[in-house]
Amino acid sequence: MNPEPRTVQKVYLVLTLLSTLAASFIWGINTLFLLDAGLSNTAAFAANAFFTAGMVLFEVPTGVVADTWGRRASYLLGALTLSVTTVLYWLAWQMQAPFWAWAVTSILLGLGFTFFSGATEAWLVDALAASGFKGTLESVFSKAQVVGGAAMLSGSVAGGLVAQWTDLGVPFILRALVLVATFVVAYVYMKDWGFTPKRSRHPLTEMRRVLRSSLDHGLGNPPVRWVMVSELFLAGVGIYAFYAMQPYLLELYGNEQAYSIAGLTAAIIAGAQIAGGMAAPRIRRLFRRRTSALLASVLASSVLLALLGLTTSFWVAIGLLIVWGLIFAAAVPIRQAYMNGLIPSEQRATVLSFDNMLGSSGGVLIQPGLGKVADTWGYPASYVVGAAIQLLAAPFVILARRQNPRSDPIGEGLTDQPVGS
Repeated sequence: MNPEPRTVQKVYLVLTLLSTLAASFIWGINTLFLLDAGLSNTAAFAANAFFTAGMVLFEVPTGVVADTWGRRASYLLGALTLSVTTVLYWLAWQMQAPFWAWAVTSILLGLGFTFFSGATEAWLVDALAASGFKGTLESVFSKAQVVGGAAMLSGSVAGGLVAQWTDLGVPFILRALVLVATFVVAYVYMKDWGFTPKRSRHPLTEMRRVLRSSLDHGLGNPPVRWVMVSELFLAGVGIYAFYAMQPYLLELYGNEQAYSIAGLTAAIIAGAQIAGGMAAPRIRRLFRRRTSALLASVLASSVLLALLGLTTSFWVAIGLLIVWGLIFAAAVPIRQAYMNGLIPSEQRATVLSFDNMLGSSGGVLIQPGLGKVADTWGYPASYVVGAAIQLLAAPFVILARRQNPRSDPIGEGLTDQPVGS
């Protein structure tokens, strides 16, 4: 029995709310948490790099799991894995664990997130197609941006305040508890609408078949390939810029113990995500092609990152951070609609996971590299270098545009092309 479009959207938005709320409890204080455990800037961002390395290792295998065992099964495994590994992360802080323990735990956290990535988005698109939804994907992704932004705003502010009132470990306990609630909600309400898991007698053979087909529709498809490659530069720099902003704002503010100020980073990005999600349907009308919007976002965000590195004013940095967050948030739904319009349903989770894997691969190299720049020359220099690296994404967006992909023109359908075939 096919669901109503409203039901699909409600389930997706509730899961977005819970998963983002859980994650955001620690976003404002994660770097401070690692530094408090005795790690240097280089080691802290190396720990983050191991997290992204875990995502690189497991993105495609967990995407194949979602395309064979089902998106619901993948999501449940993600919630369970993340709740357990979050507690392990907290224990590493409590015990002042050696770096190898942080590395292993970070890799396992990456595994947990890979069960979510790809599967959640694939579940939504397939379920919407099965429900007969007649709107645009940008409209649904934009609503999720708003809901996720509200959850991120609430969670990051709460996490910063709780850390200041108690200690840096309590937000991690809150995160684990909300992840348990996420598991329960997904178990009860999430169904594999519009997708039939293929539990063959030979699961490894089926996984290899899905993987080969996904490579054909991913890296083998030029308009998808070039946008994927651009994410190598965008994701790595974006993750660093977000997490380095916590200690950088404290440095500009002049009080390294003001954890609530550090929480402002996530809160500002969350507010920008809400505004950007609301603005995305309007912004898309300013462009005839999605690649035009993506190229503009790359150029503008690179300039803003460079300015963040050049300013010495706390309040100017806050203003630049707000605009940077707005541009990022507005571009995400447009990119999601572009990608989903080019990927068949059967390979969707794996291709989207492969896309996330490439972004994570950039983070493995870029985060510790920029962390080393921060240790040597300071945070401002690391933002200027990051801006230069991010500019390298622009040529690949141009290459994708030259392929004239069918999902590039901005229209009015679900993704302007059939998504279920």
